[in-house]
Amino acid sequence: MDALRAVIAEDEQLTRTIIRARLEKLGHTVVAEAGDGAQAIEAVRLHKPDVVIMDIKMPVMDGIEAARQILNDTPCAILFLSSFNEQELVDQASDTGALAYLMKPFRKEDLAPALGIAVRRFRQISSQSKEIDELKGTLETRKLIERAKGILMDRHRMSEEEAFKRIHFQARNQNKKMKEIAQSIITAADLI
Repeated sequence: MDALRAVIAEDEQLTRTIIRARLEKLGHTVVAEAGDGAQAIEAVRLHKPDVVIMDIKMPVMDGIEAARQILNDTPCAILFLSSFNEQELVDQASDTGALAYLMKPFRKEDLAPALGIAVRRFRQISSQSKEIDELKGTLETRKLIERAKGILMDRHRMSEEEAFKRIHFQARNQNKKMKEIAQSIITAADLI
């Protein structure tokens, strides 16, 4: 695994020190440490890490709420730590977007695999999300072009192929995307 940039959010200084030492031994860089959830949010905003290793039970703001805000503002992989193995906490962590969960105290051998899983899952989810957004954009463009072709076919008695060629030609001549030309045809038709 490539070297990661990490934020450690843990209210116990000794645990933070142990995690930092283990991360550095694995070749990763700790870019910030936080003693509570609010500090964790600020550290993530400032440093934009690859992963946050976060305790669930912390003062000021717990790790679950901090993770929600982090994933909304500055998404990154989140690995939760907890001394509690209550199913409710595990479920809340999972619902929030946790990609891995370690019970404290954890063995040093457990950290690297948990980090690897969290980061790989995050990258996979990010890639899928980007792909979905691109597909939505493509579908929206296709809908606009189809609607614009329909307008040209109705108003100018063109064939579907002629209407498509007209949109394509205008986009090329005006150095615009076909979506933009289609939208302008629709807007003009709505005005008339």
